[in-house]
Amino acid sequence: MSGLLVRDVLLEGERVDLRCTGGLVEAVGTDLVARPGDTVLRGAAAVLPGLHDHHLHLMAMAAHAGSVQLGTGTVAGPADLARVLRGADRALPAGAWLRAVGYDESTAGPLDHRVLDRLVPGRPVRVQHRSGHLWVLNSAGGDAVGLDGGPEGAVVRDAAGVPTGEVVDADGWLGDRLPRGDTPDLGAVSRRLAARGVTGVTDATPVRRPADLEALAAARRDGRVVQRLTVTGGVELAGDPAPEGVTLGPVKVMVTDDPPPRLAALVDRFAAAHRAGRAVAVHCVTRVAAVVAVAAWEEAGARAGDRMEHGGVLPPDTVARLVAMGITVVTQPAFVLDRGDRYLAEVEVDDLPWLYPCASLLRAGVPVGGSTDAPFGPDDPWVAMAAAVHRRTRTGSPLGPGEAVDPGRALGLFLSDPTAPGGPARRLRPGRPADLCLLDCTLDRALADLDASHVLATVVGGRVVHEVGMAPVR
Repeated sequence: MSGLLVRDVLLEGERVDLRCTGGLVEAVGTDLVARPGDTVLRGAAAVLPGLHDHHLHLMAMAAHAGSVQLGTGTVAGPADLARVLRGADRALPAGAWLRAVGYDESTAGPLDHRVLDRLVPGRPVRVQHRSGHLWVLNSAGGDAVGLDGGPEGAVVRDAAGVPTGEVVDADGWLGDRLPRGDTPDLGAVSRRLAARGVTGVTDATPVRRPADLEALAAARRDGRVVQRLTVTGGVELAGDPAPEGVTLGPVKVMVTDDPPPRLAALVDRFAAAHRAGRAVAVHCVTRVAAVVAVAAWEEAGARAGDRMEHGGVLPPDTVARLVAMGITVVTQPAFVLDRGDRYLAEVEVDDLPWLYPCASLLRAGVPVGGSTDAPFGPDDPWVAMAAAVHRRTRTGSPLGPGEAVDPGRALGLFLSDPTAPGGPARRLRPGRPADLCLLDCTLDRALADLDASHVLATVVGGRVVHEVGMAPVR
């Protein structure tokens, strides 16, 4: 059986060769002999287990790349918003939807259907908020999807009961009413991740139907997505089998402030997932959401693998309750960089010390896994690692410097097993999956820089999925 032989690399401080066969590491040693048909990789300085991003959204990443960008660096005020949307309108064929992403009310100003009607009156428009939880439609867009008959609680209405164009956390409903365009380019997203050493991802989109997972599963089966793929899905999918090509992870449960969840309903969701043998991954951004989620866990009981997504504000009393139940936190360190200046301006002063914590969680004994939440945060895990170390905003302001971790800890956030974020780092040993990240420098140098430019090659299951200048020899 042909395999892969990686020559002369540093692994955990020792210079070795690695032989990979059948998707697994077969041998780690010195002077291993290439077999007929083997692919041989030379020229890397060091090797790590491939990175795993514990929370992102692949379909949204692919769609994001083909959308009009309204985020940082593009829109600095209402005049920029008007310029960008009107320019996009002129470039599109008549009748086509205009899809824009990254809208931020703190820079672009308030937005509803009336504002969009003034800016782009002649075609349907939908604009996604930077958080990913809100869409704003103009009147043409609202008419096209039947917004006035939309789901209660998701369609925002004014005092007279008229829809404002805002739709909250209703992507499934909205998607069913939009024209089916070209399939987003998942292959381009996967290649970008591979170039950063990412060999596995957990897609945390709370889809509610098995069919909604099939596009991802098909992309994994046909090789467009090369990373190992774990998916969450909503409570509705708790008892369903995984489609071929993906692994089922925890059930995603959303906890928001507006509207606030009923504790009894939340307990029921946790219990339904647990009865189906699944853990829960609970979305909590605010202090209130975290407190409600912890109360639900205390009533429903925690299960191995239960985790809190984001943990945006976690003061010590909440952390102590997480420790008591063994709950993991999956955090997004790059939000400190990407959104930190806005947090400093807008977040309650009492919440700032506990904003996206990391070091205090680790000291308390909370397992912490790392993620990017792409496309709602920078999609490069090395950027997230650097943010976890430096804890500075884009303008250089410190944000929670006491929550900084050392570079090794930051890297470790992305090395744990997909089933156990924050657990021990995976190791490259015989019998383990042959998922490798090969570097052009020593590990010490990579930790000093925390930059994806050091990734020389990426291997998933013994197959080279990315390489720069290594020219694998057969």
